[in-house]
Amino acid sequence: MMTASCYFCRSVVRAPLLKSRSAVRCQSAAPPGASDAKLVLEVKERLARENPGLPTGRNGRDDDDMVLWFLKDRKFSVDEAVSKLTKTQDPVENQKLCAYLVEKAVSRLPSGAENILGIFDLRGFRVENGDLQFLKFLIDVFYYYYPKRLGQVLFVDAPFVFQPMWQVVKPLLKSYASLVRFCDAETVRKEYFKEETVPLDFRN
Repeated sequence: MMTASCYFCRSVVRAPLLKSRSAVRCQSAAPPGASDAKLVLEVKERLARENPGLPTGRNGRDDDDMVLWFLKDRKFSVDEAVSKLTKTQDPVENQKLCAYLVEKAVSRLPSGAENILGIFDLRGFRVENGDLQFLKFLIDVFYYYYPKRLGQVLFVDAPFVFQPMWQVVKPLLKSYASLVRFCDAETVRKEYFKEETVPLDFRN
């Protein structure tokens, strides 16, 4: 049974830009078209100019994928996308983004591949970052809507403070608990990717 990689970046961590934003990232996602890229750039420039204090990097104000999703969700209105990106998001917004990206990942599975590899990057995880409500939603998505699509789940560099949360989450995973593997970033690089396909967050 073939497996395709889908990278869940910091999914149980509240990302700084959107307060409760969680991201599911498919590494095979196609880059935006020329017109989309222009709008993404416009949003990024406005955020940098009007909200320079917002974080940058993954899930930050300069994250192309995140900005593009909000543009699509707001029918490519730059004003509405900027407004939404600078406001605290509610759980429904997080769930909509999650459902969209999981569906996108599944639709991009290559011929013959049936499973997704979920990678949760827990480096820098703190107790206040835990988003149990979102994690429950994500579990339900796979359990009820995408059964047998999740081939394995990697918890990368989980710190000691993550253990109490794991004890809460483990029973919720039911049969999926056996798919979980705790490992370090080096293992991810060497065992799950080729040199040219390693996600940026896991490159040396």
